[in-house]
Amino acid sequence: MSVRIESPRTTRRARPASHRPVPPTVPTSEDFTPAPSPDGRQVAFLSDRAGTPGVWVCQVDAGAPVALPVGDEPVLALSWSPDGQWLACVVAPGGAPRTELWVLRPDGTRRHQVAGFGRRSATLAGWLPGGALMAVTETDEHGQALLVDAATGHRRVLAQGDLLTLLDVTPDAGVALLRRGPRNARWLELLDVATGERRRLLPDTGRGSTDQGWFGPDGTSVLARTDAYSELAALVRVDLTRPEQPPTRLAGRPDAELEHVTPSADGQRGALLWNTYGGRSELSLLDFTSGVQRAVAAPGEVLGDAVFAADGGLLCLTAQGPVQPREVWLVDPSTGAPRPLRPAIAPRTDDAGVAPQLVDLRARDGLPLSGWLYRPAGPGPWPTAISLHGGPEAQERPGYNPLFQALVAQGVAVFAPNVRGSSGFGRSFVAADNLAGRYGAIADVAACADFLVDAGVARPGQLGCLGRSYGGYLVLAVLVNFPGLFAAGVAECGISDFRTFFAGTEPWIAAAAVSKYGDPQRDADLLRDLSPLTHIDRLDVPVLLIHGANDTNVPAGESAQVAQALAARGVPHGHLVLAGEGHDFLARANAEAARTATTGWLTRHLAATATVVG
Repeated sequence: MSVRIESPRTTRRARPASHRPVPPTVPTSEDFTPAPSPDGRQVAFLSDRAGTPGVWVCQVDAGAPVALPVGDEPVLALSWSPDGQWLACVVAPGGAPRTELWVLRPDGTRRHQVAGFGRRSATLAGWLPGGALMAVTETDEHGQALLVDAATGHRRVLAQGDLLTLLDVTPDAGVALLRRGPRNARWLELLDVATGERRRLLPDTGRGSTDQGWFGPDGTSVLARTDAYSELAALVRVDLTRPEQPPTRLAGRPDAELEHVTPSADGQRGALLWNTYGGRSELSLLDFTSGVQRAVAAPGEVLGDAVFAADGGLLCLTAQGPVQPREVWLVDPSTGAPRPLRPAIAPRTDDAGVAPQLVDLRARDGLPLSGWLYRPAGPGPWPTAISLHGGPEAQERPGYNPLFQALVAQGVAVFAPNVRGSSGFGRSFVAADNLAGRYGAIADVAACADFLVDAGVARPGQLGCLGRSYGGYLVLAVLVNFPGLFAAGVAECGISDFRTFFAGTEPWIAAAAVSKYGDPQRDADLLRDLSPLTHIDRLDVPVLLIHGANDTNVPAGESAQVAQALAARGVPHGHLVLAGEGHDFLARANAEAARTATTGWLTRHLAATATVVG
């Protein structure tokens, strides 16, 4: 199919900020995860303005948003039923990775739980057309694909299996589309619900991953996002009536990775989010029948959460930038014109913070790397912190990060790199840290330190590192593998010992992680050597450890055992445990406590080092 791309009418980008950073303030509230009503007249969304993410509803272009009574637990995801009668909320009790699925009327009544009971964790794939039937996955040791009635809670099990997620169901519920497999090695399967027979959608190419898919409007095709056929993820269509035919490529670019596709309810068009080099977003609308793809002006540096109203007349999404907190935007699909859901919000000014610069560098083995550099006021070099993102398949992008702005305001430069294993740079790059490739990812952080000193950004002896989740692991790994390179570190929710991580994490998380980290039995020697705790005697600089008390992704004991080991050796350290939080710090007060502790730790210890060396 030929594809024509039309140029956008307008382009909106966050302007570069002033080089005179203002003192840090309490971060503003953010609005995200929109869910439009079927007629597009209202939009429900999540906001942390009341302290934790909750559900708010707003008339489009009119009036103030109203909070719905969804309880005290943080809400992670939200969806409006196509009949307009229900809102579905994915809730994280205690902020933990285990989730529950609740539904309520749009006026806040008849709230009740329908999935995620006991130890099971629930996610919502979507709604079947026209009614209140939901496609749901529940996970504990195994995955379970369900159809759940929002009104009655009646459940119908479609399939069970390891590493299984339900993506879509045909309108008659006769065929289901399943995702299977571990991280970076996923595939799609078609399930005949009546017979239980499964078959793989795409042939096994031996590379890449297919992680998103849905049925075409007539049920005779499947559209899927995959990088099994190209270095950068693209959109393909599979004709189910001619399974012997290779998939048809619908959309792909040589300069950008297809990050996410959102189809309209009628299946006639899709909103495509493109991840360009470095992590900026671009948005386009694709007509699946004609193949015409039209670029749409992006209302921010980084976009996400795209969703159509059921009637197709409205597209909602979230936009953010370095000085632009997450906000909900509306796009008219017929014109491509974006407008904010809450136009009364005062626009951000050039005095609100510092915009970063995209920097290219080389790893020690020559692999191209890049990252975002936030510079303080005045000439360098400065005390500098290297910030390491989680995942590892996540990506450092120019989004809203009040921690970076707070550090820069204190005169600390921040470099946020994308080391090997990061997403957004193609199939080979995201797999480059698998198993023993992790040594290369650890060395990439040292290469970033070398680069910053050589470029005159950082002062030798005044380098710190910080990171959360996988980034927290990298902080500990770099400190024990490159002693003397960094003066201080902050490790948030990081793995310290792969043996205890695999034993303590959720079973489905452990099963999916084997493809990235290694098998805890087969690769025991490798994992032992890659574990920071194995070499903790090499760590001799001040380290702050931060963890959520309820974390069952990376259990809180991973930080506690590091704190114990450092205390036994008399190494300066801090250990902050946040009550009521899981892996992600969802309450604004706790997130701010972690930011304040991190900023204070790095500014204090990097400044102390400056006194010693200067």
